[in-house]
Amino acid sequence: MSIFNLKRYTKEFAYNLKLSYPVILGMLGHTFVAFADNIMVGQLGTAELAAVSLGNSFVFIAMSLGIGFSTAITPLVAEADGAGNKADGKSALKHGLVLCTILGLSLFGIILLCKPLMHMMQQPPEVVELAIPYLELVAFSLVPLIIFQAFKQFSEGLSQTKYPMYATIIANVVNIVLNYFLIFGSFGFPKLGIVGAAIGTLVSRIIMVFYIWFLLKQKKKFQDYVTGFNFKKIEKKVMQKIINLGFPSALQMFFEVAIFTAAIWLSGVLGKNAQAANQIALNLSSMTFMVGMGLSVAAMVRVGNQKGLQNFTELRRIAQSIVFLTFLLEVVFAALFLVGREWLPTIYLDVDDVANQIDNAEVIVLAAKLLLMAAIFQISDGIQVVVLGALRGLQDVKIPTLITFIAYWLIGFPVSYYLGLYTEYKSTGIWIGLLLGLSASAVMLYIRFNYLTNRLILKSTTSKAKKKK
Repeated sequence: MSIFNLKRYTKEFAYNLKLSYPVILGMLGHTFVAFADNIMVGQLGTAELAAVSLGNSFVFIAMSLGIGFSTAITPLVAEADGAGNKADGKSALKHGLVLCTILGLSLFGIILLCKPLMHMMQQPPEVVELAIPYLELVAFSLVPLIIFQAFKQFSEGLSQTKYPMYATIIANVVNIVLNYFLIFGSFGFPKLGIVGAAIGTLVSRIIMVFYIWFLLKQKKKFQDYVTGFNFKKIEKKVMQKIINLGFPSALQMFFEVAIFTAAIWLSGVLGKNAQAANQIALNLSSMTFMVGMGLSVAAMVRVGNQKGLQNFTELRRIAQSIVFLTFLLEVVFAALFLVGREWLPTIYLDVDDVANQIDNAEVIVLAAKLLLMAAIFQISDGIQVVVLGALRGLQDVKIPTLITFIAYWLIGFPVSYYLGLYTEYKSTGIWIGLLLGLSASAVMLYIRFNYLTNRLILKSTTSKAKKKK
């Protein structure tokens, strides 16, 4: 590739980062809630850390469906914005809010019904006993979280990515302060342990919804969009369009999150220390993944805008520039994991705790091995999520859903299951399966994007040629 051709892609880096960095910080905020919970809870012991991991595994599955579904709002708003159609943008938000509220309440109810599964999953009994009360409160926090997602996806569809970031920062501050008070019983508050962490998460997410609505309402650009809703007038056509985009998008995220959740459960079968080590490696790799998620939103918004303008050559170039930027950033993260794999796990545990010294030492050794695998799959993970975002911007969701199912559940999970439970690789074997699933997803999704954009460019060129004649 010549320097001139390279500049066609690198010149987009500054705008791509400007658009995506608030999303990245906002997504990191969600992960930082878990990070703060894990660090504070980790001071209580490995059983408590494993309990938070087990409880969150159920919540993460439900959350993936909610967040994945809400992404349908962004390309619809971005396309309406590109075409200068404000009414369609407001309609997408209104109907999205209705559907996200219903979905949040439904997911909360489903998680409560699934609680007995914890006793049937061969998890350590002391971990299950701690996890259940934690799960009940965190499950309810899904309702405000998914409502927040509707506002977030709408704001991002208008290329206004900083307001969700502000709301997430406020929520994080509230969460950390409440955690400190309620987990350890500081300043006269009751000492509630991991239930205190759950209360902090719930309260912070409720505040997050009200704060983003307040922010958007104050801005003249958004006033017409976020006020004066007539919820009595619900259009079946718009609801159906969001469902047709949102349901496959939810499944795409579900298939990926579910395989990582399966890794948590498989690790639990290996013991509480294996599960705690898995949680540490998963939490760290989740934070770097949020950079890919942020760039994925940038890809979705910019591709959606170009789709509204019917400029498919630019659409392809812009999407490829984001993929290239993602590749470079993920190489940096891989290097950081390689260099810091033995030190990073010590952040989560009290290494001076004599009573748990043996358990903590084992967890640190196991987590270091898993971070070696996490370093390797950084690149695949980043590329697959960005290409998926570009495909959502094209409103192509059905074939990518099939691709993610094949990659994670027909390729990745069988390898994780066999190597983790039936070979000496154990925890490392589980993560080898994750690596294969992510790599297969990245390759197949890029082939799909390449095929679609080439076809759209050819169709557009042919159509223009016919008009000239």
